[in-house]
Amino acid sequence: MSTENNLNVLFDNSVKILTDLIAFKTISGEDNNSLIDYCDNILKKLGATSFRTFDEDKKRVNLFATIKSKKPSNKKPIILSGHTDVVPVSKGWSTDPFKATIKGDKLYGRGSCDMKGFIACTLAFAPIYSKSNLDRDIHFSFTFDEETACQGAPILIKELKKREIKDGICIVGEPTNMKIIDAHKGCYEYTTFFKGLAGHSSAPHKGVSAVEYASRYVNKLIELRNVLKDRAPKESIFDPPHSTLSIGGIFGGIAHNVIADKCHVNWETRPVVKEDAIFLNQELDKYANEILLPEMKKIFSSSSIEKKVIGEIIGFDRKDKSDACELISSLTGDNSRQVVSFGTEAGLFQEIGISTVVCGPGSIEQAHKIDEFIILDELKKCLKLLEGIKEKSSLN
Repeated sequence: MSTENNLNVLFDNSVKILTDLIAFKTISGEDNNSLIDYCDNILKKLGATSFRTFDEDKKRVNLFATIKSKKPSNKKPIILSGHTDVVPVSKGWSTDPFKATIKGDKLYGRGSCDMKGFIACTLAFAPIYSKSNLDRDIHFSFTFDEETACQGAPILIKELKKREIKDGICIVGEPTNMKIIDAHKGCYEYTTFFKGLAGHSSAPHKGVSAVEYASRYVNKLIELRNVLKDRAPKESIFDPPHSTLSIGGIFGGIAHNVIADKCHVNWETRPVVKEDAIFLNQELDKYANEILLPEMKKIFSSSSIEKKVIGEIIGFDRKDKSDACELISSLTGDNSRQVVSFGTEAGLFQEIGISTVVCGPGSIEQAHKIDEFIILDELKKCLKLLEGIKEKSSLN
């Protein structure tokens, strides 16, 4: 079969697999076992070995599967990494979001772009890897709940360290239009809970308003946001160049004439360097514990302030020497490197010594939107990249 005909068959298979993947309603936080079973079955039929890691309830699961080399060499193994969860669906779709629909040169469906398109391509190409005379391992890493502060990947990374899988080249297939992304900021998400004492609004001195103390906390966040601007590295590669901070919401109170006994604040920071996140948390904790809480406890001893970590995604740092970037450049002919504002699992792999790059089909401009789609030609570009990896991973 000619290369072109082979690519057409692979493309048809990737569309079929993508159609199946979209039908799994793997919204973040929900059970993704059925999708993982589907992926694992495809890979096991090809002779792959695999293991799974779970959340505490075993409702959400990561899969790590391997097509072993025929003859080991000194080449680094390659990890093809993707997350299986998708963001929730809002009203207004013109098609069924969980049914793949092709219109012209686009395939619509939740997760088509972010990032089941990449997973579909890797599974469609897996039979080629299994039949090839590989001289390095090819790994498939599929995680849960990336969209909610990368809750699944750290569990997988911990297991990789146990199994001494700490070297290699990782391609995180987030939608980049197949361009090389070699850096992004971190993303740290928190919810801070305030518990005070309810009472009648006519006697505010007898109650502890959780809303008022939460408001003062928010003012401190805004004050520290300005401090972060002054901490921007001189040669920052990001836009904006400094660490950012955003307040996502303040929730509390039940009526105009009731002192609110509960309130919580959702907030996040996207640090350029890890030290900014450490600084920010230290300053906030000091303010909460040394200023706000003592005032609250003077009136009501059971008052409390509790900061909950929703997720702490470390940043992805640019490396002058990157095996992962060089591999992609050698296959695409594109030596350019870009940075993005969104977070990925790349920094987690990088942290344990795995050379990592973010590169995948589709555009981030379509992610998380109503009528999410992927341009079909992007799947073909991804398959060509996977073909190039096969050529660089096979014995002569």
